Parts: sequence; C-alpha cells; structure tokens
Amino acid sequence: MKILVTGGAGFIGSHVVDLFLENGHEVVVLDNLSTGLRENVPDGVKLIEMDITDPQVDDVFQQEKFEVVSHHAAQIDVRISVNDPVYDARINILGSVNILEACLKHGVKKVQFASTGGALYGEQDYFPADEDHPIRPLSPYGIAKYTVERYLYYYHQVHGLEYVALRYANVYGPRQNPHGEAGVVAIFCDRLITGREAVINGDGKQTRDYVYVGDVARASLLTLNSDLNRALNIGTAVENDVNAIFRTLNEAGNFGAPEKHGPAKKGEQLRSVIDWRLANKLVGWEPRVQLQEGLKLTLNYFMEKHG
Repeated sequence: MKILVTGGAGFIGSHVVDLFLENGHEVVVLDNLSTGLRENVPDGVKLIEMDITDPQVDDVFQQEKFEVVSHHAAQIDVRISVNDPVYDARINILGSVNILEACLKHGVKKVQFASTGGALYGEQDYFPADEDHPIRPLSPYGIAKYTVERYLYYYHQVHGLEYVALRYANVYGPRQNPHGEAGVVAIFCDRLITGREAVINGDGKQTRDYVYVGDVARASLLTLNSDLNRALNIGTAVENDVNAIFRTLNEAGNFGAPEKHGPAKKGEQLRSVIDWRLANKLVGWEPRVQLQEGLKLTLNYFMEKHG
C-alpha cells in the first residue's frame, strides 16, 4: 500500500513509518517539523515539509494518490491547549478536517487517527476504562481529539470513508522529546542522565497507563486491513504511579539521585488506565513490552544520545 503518515517525523509517527516500511509498504511523510525531526525520517522516504492546515495539502494528495492515511500530526501539549484553545482547535480540528477533505476528494480508502485514551475519559467511573466509558475530556486537547472522532464517524456514514481511531494511553519510548510536550519518562531520563534535578509533581501517587511506543506502532500495522470504523483503546490496563517510574529509572542507571517532590499540578487527573481487550478481540493486538523492559530500552536510547 501507499501510505501517508502525517507527523511521521515525530515520536510515535516515526515508529509507525519504520514498521510500515519493514512490512513492505510505500510511505510518504508529511510533517511541518515543529516538533518532529528530519533525522527521524528514514533515508529514501519522501518528506513533505508542510502543515496539515495548509490548503496545498490537497495538491499533495492529488499528486501522490495515497491509499491509506495514518494521521498523527497534532498539537499534543495539553497545557498549550488550555492556554490557547483557539490555536489547539485550528491544528487539531481544522487541520484534521483539511486532511479528511483531501482523503475524500482523492480516493483514500482508509484513515487511521491517533486519538487519546487518557485525555478522553477524564476522571474515570471504573478502572480500566473500556471504549464504552463516558467521554468527559477536561482539556481542549481532549475535546479536539473526540471532535475528530465524530468527524470520522460522519465521513464514514455519509461518504463511506473507512477509519479507525486509536485511543492511546501514555506512550513512552525512544525518540520522545524530553522538552515541551514530553511525557514524564522522557523528562526523567534526560534529567537523570544530565545530572539535573528531576522533580516529581505532588506526592507522585498519580497513576497512568504507560504503553511502549513499539507496541503502539504495531496497532497501526494490525488495523491496516480491518474494516473497523470505530475507536480502539491501545494501552496496558496496568496502573503505575510517577514515583515508581522515577525509582525504576534511577535504579536502572545507578544514578543515586534524590527523590524530590514539588507542588502538585492544579487539576491533574489522579488515575488513568484503559482496557485493551477489544483491540485484542478485533485485530489481535496486545501490549508485549513490560514496563521494566520498556523503561530500560528508553533509558539506553537517551544514554546513547547523550554519549
């Protein structure tokens, strides 16, 4: 298949690109390189440096004749979405609709959408949350992701465009940016290696569902040929708190860093964990990389990067 990966120079998108290539697909990357890196795009893969809101996206689709679009390009910082909801909506909603309109106009058969599990369900009624859990996003970012899911439903029902929305848990792993929108794993790795202070927000007992990026990329591969037209959770159904993440990385690298706690973030969700059984039932996906192993792989990546 000929596949466009938007955001393919970024953290998750670049791993998706690698896996598609390994399985014999032709891949084109569209990325504005605002957070993505040119070095993440493999040699020989065409990189189109463009924003998803650009009207010229239509010209790209006309020229390239994609069969599938794996849409990962997004504004992914929850804090930025809270501070500037208009900016977030322009990229995450209008940019996505721009991509979907091009898909419709130029005969794309299927869209994979990188959605969110943690930011969609809000404070959960039960643990882990399955796909039928009430949707209660507490940020413009979460609202935007769910809005695009509803657009996908519309494009399928009215125009027949096939889709799957992959609701990711907290993704971590190699190539994650330790600055800006980064997750806590990348931040801790970077600070421990460079000897800077790593501060845990609040008591550190807030839990998340940490899923390894290689497992996440495999979800895109497994959903390429399935007629799903629905959302699927991609997580581990296991909760781990921030203290455990810090201690595991600290011990794995023999850093001996003191455990320092700072003020809690206002409005931070206390628990977030999602159920992956439906993805297993429908496409055979399962999380394979255990947290201890994934954290060591991630730490090794950052240690090599820092020399």
